Amino acid sequence: MDGALGMKRNGAAVAAAALMSLMPLEPSPSAAAMAANQSSGPVVRIEDVARFYEIYDAAHGHPTAEELQRDYIDPGSPGLHHLAAIRNVTGVTIAKALVAHPQIFSDAKRCMAVLPRVRPRVVAALRTLGRLYPKAEFPPVTIAISRGKPAGVADSTGVIIGLEALCAVKYLNPNVEDRFVHTIAHEYTHVQQALQSPTLYNDPKPTVLDSSLIEGAAEFTATLITGEVAFHSPYAQRVAARDKDVETQFVADEDQTDLSQWIDNGTLTEPGDLGYWVGYRIVKSYYQHAADKRKALRDILEMKDPKAFLAKSGWHPGVRLK
Repeated sequence: MDGALGMKRNGAAVAAAALMSLMPLEPSPSAAAMAANQSSGPVVRIEDVARFYEIYDAAHGHPTAEELQRDYIDPGSPGLHHLAAIRNVTGVTIAKALVAHPQIFSDAKRCMAVLPRVRPRVVAALRTLGRLYPKAEFPPVTIAISRGKPAGVADSTGVIIGLEALCAVKYLNPNVEDRFVHTIAHEYTHVQQALQSPTLYNDPKPTVLDSSLIEGAAEFTATLITGEVAFHSPYAQRVAARDKDVETQFVADEDQTDLSQWIDNGTLTEPGDLGYWVGYRIVKSYYQHAADKRKALRDILEMKDPKAFLAKSGWHPGVRLK
């Protein structure tokens, strides 16, 4: 081990190392593939987080771009390498983020501490998904440190969670453990969508309706499989009193490809993404109106025609749902 990395780790890094001991090892690709398809759920990889904080602590919170690239990214997991490729995560971009937003990275240690409790809850949620939707596939989950964003990404290869980004979002569920469980379940819905409906999921020019139903399906499914009493939406409280007005505007905008008023317009401190909330309500309406709940969930996860789904949902602006 590099001399700098051999320094005594602080309590948070030790907690991460303890979590690593709970994670299934991946001795070969074939073993990983077998593990990923077991009913116990996916492989959950955390070693990138522990390695990052070894480097971070050894450098007193100021690792260089070269150290981050050589000691963190280059020896990282396949998930970290995939994140680096699709989201420009490099030693340079992380070092810049550390300078610009140092508090995000120091605060993220509080979220690292809950990961040992998150994992078994995620496994239980994904067992539920597999029971309700037998076609579900379980590629790995990677929890890593990014460059302050994204909080989570998913495609057919698996789920990647940016620990520091998800930890920093102020308006999500204040219970950090619940927040991580819900977000991983949300992203796992996207894995199923990417596998079953790749044309819709990967459409480079989705409409407001398309994107809102993709995200709404993920929010609804996450709530269903984690056993949440209610979807802890940052949008609900401020929107519920005016659902009809918001959703009437949604209908007017649903065919637009300019998503800026509905999707990906939040910040670390202020929620945007009203399309998530409206999409969730449409999907929930579809499920509540369906006599066959298993088929309804299959329709939700394998959605290919958002217009047809909307027409069958029983939703209308301001509809009251249970």
